[in-house]
Amino acid sequence: MSANESVNRREFFRRAGAMGMLGAMPDVMAFAEGGQSNVQHEVVPKQEVPAPTDTINFAVCGMSHDHIYGMVGAIIRGGGKLVAWHGTEPNKIARFAKAFPNAKQAHSEEEILNDKSIHLVLSSTIANERAPLGIRAMKAGKDFLSDKPGATSLEQVEAIRKTVKETGRIYAILYSELLEVKAAVYAGELIKQGKIGRVIQTINIAPHQIVQGSGNAGNGGADPRPDWFWVPEQYGGILCDIGSHQVEQFLYYTGSTSAEVVESQISNIAHPEHPKFQDFGDMVLRGDKGFGYVRLDWFTPDALGTWGDGRLFILGTKGYIEVRKYTNVGVSKAGNNLFMVNGTEQKFIDCNNVDLPFGRQFVSDVVHRTHTAQDQSQALLAAELVVRAQKQAKWVKLA
Repeated sequence: MSANESVNRREFFRRAGAMGMLGAMPDVMAFAEGGQSNVQHEVVPKQEVPAPTDTINFAVCGMSHDHIYGMVGAIIRGGGKLVAWHGTEPNKIARFAKAFPNAKQAHSEEEILNDKSIHLVLSSTIANERAPLGIRAMKAGKDFLSDKPGATSLEQVEAIRKTVKETGRIYAILYSELLEVKAAVYAGELIKQGKIGRVIQTINIAPHQIVQGSGNAGNGGADPRPDWFWVPEQYGGILCDIGSHQVEQFLYYTGSTSAEVVESQISNIAHPEHPKFQDFGDMVLRGDKGFGYVRLDWFTPDALGTWGDGRLFILGTKGYIEVRKYTNVGVSKAGNNLFMVNGTEQKFIDCNNVDLPFGRQFVSDVVHRTHTAQDQSQALLAAELVVRAQKQAKWVKLA
């Protein structure tokens, strides 16, 4: 066979194949159109946000992480009044004073803890210092709201539980990726409505970014990461730190009241200048009412435009939910995107109008001694599980 004959034969079959595909296209298109007829795009209607019914005085002790701004914002929305604050890092002090000029700067933690007019203390101090501070606050007759992680050792978790029992005070942890993300809140509402049946498993993919643009990821601060950020003994390790958010979601959505860490692993892939730092980790969880998987990393690429493409997948017996929390990558920079499929519906739901009730509920909890905003046992079980995951994690060194 000549070269020309070979080329002609290939061209013949190429064209014949193309014609065959074109001939089949109407059937394919008809199938696609028929299969997609139940797809809906829904926007949660703008909700009338209830006015706070209660008020409290609260203070801040420690602002090492800029999460403190979201924490303060939630409590103010809920009816709280920021009356005092104390910090030790000069750059954090200047920024906080500018943001809240009407609150008094206290000279020490003790000044705040001894002030009987203060009902609640908030803190985002260095992670391994939060539990000791919270215990002192509870013993001083105050409730405590910690940034995550709320504890970095099993001894701290047990000391918190003991103090809660002895004092009757609240030790809350602001797991903001559940409590302050509108699509995550709405996912919980859909589950309560039975939209996907019984929850079987949650999968959380939680990438983060060490530095975003000209400042730290998360809150846009202009400072480099502090020294404690790189030290596992201080920040808790990757599973304990950013894993806290994800394990709380596993417990919340599955309804598990007891759970164990089946397996966990950690690694430092790309930060040899900080040999103890962990930039990747994952864990497998098993609860009495469901299963969970969590993956964590510090590898968000710059082009994403936000600190992380956080994803949540919830598998139910009658359907599933996916939440794209902070962006809809390749489609839109808008966050709070929820996708749901069940026996009768395929929906993309824009959740940006959903109410965030945590602050309002938590202020009322402080006043009325209830636990509506956050279940105390669940919050501390999440804290325990991430510490256990961290302690038993296998350190993996890739070739």
